Amino acid sequence: MKPRTVQVYGRNSSDLLPRLKELRLEIDETDPDVVISYGGDGTLLAAERRWPGVPKVALRDSLRCRTCSHISNEALLRHLADGKLKRNEFLKLRCEAKGHDLTCINDVILRNPILTAGVRYRVWIDDEAYGEDEIVGDGLVVATPFGSSAYYRSITHSTFRVGIGLAFNNSIEPINHLVLANESVIRVQITRGPAALGGDNNPDIVPLDRGDEVVVHRADHCATILVFDRVRYPADQFIFFQNNSEEPQ
Repeated sequence: MKPRTVQVYGRNSSDLLPRLKELRLEIDETDPDVVISYGGDGTLLAAERRWPGVPKVALRDSLRCRTCSHISNEALLRHLADGKLKRNEFLKLRCEAKGHDLTCINDVILRNPILTAGVRYRVWIDDEAYGEDEIVGDGLVVATPFGSSAYYRSITHSTFRVGIGLAFNNSIEPINHLVLANESVIRVQITRGPAALGGDNNPDIVPLDRGDEVVVHRADHCATILVFDRVRYPADQFIFFQNNSEEPQ
């Protein structure tokens, strides 16, 4: 894919404008061929939320950016302009609760807003109850492979390559974390609140209380990220450290 127009998203996005002009990539703020995320991990999440489905290129402007390539920004821009970057598609999650609709590339998070009080809830997976009774703890995380190196990893000390991950945050009774099929539907009912629901780094939080339900399933569109090297499991580029320091020509 050789783009003609791009949009740059990030706090210091103006720094890239002279180089984009040299590469003959025009800025289009409404309907760009590609969105360049210039920042850290959170910048990419916000860019996908603002331009869902539009191909993204993640450039580093942060010391912490797992989603950024080990390849230099200059090399990535040059390969973008030449149409040499490759498309990788990543599963996204859709979450519905109380009339709100969240779409996430990283994870859906349900947790206790009061630090000194746990939240109680029940879980169904494809309409089959998981566990014999309600679960009591700090909440749960539903993650994609792309997001499995974030909050999911903090809870489970693990990552995964395919499927949908379900992690129980600090539950009172031991309960197994799960990696489910892509088409699984997860339903959660609050049996004692309050609880709070959010996704990725979206600042919009949905308050929940007793009786409220949350449904999480695969979204009907993917996130597309343009990368230098395509791999069998796309999330490997982000959940494992890149050791190859060789720059492309």
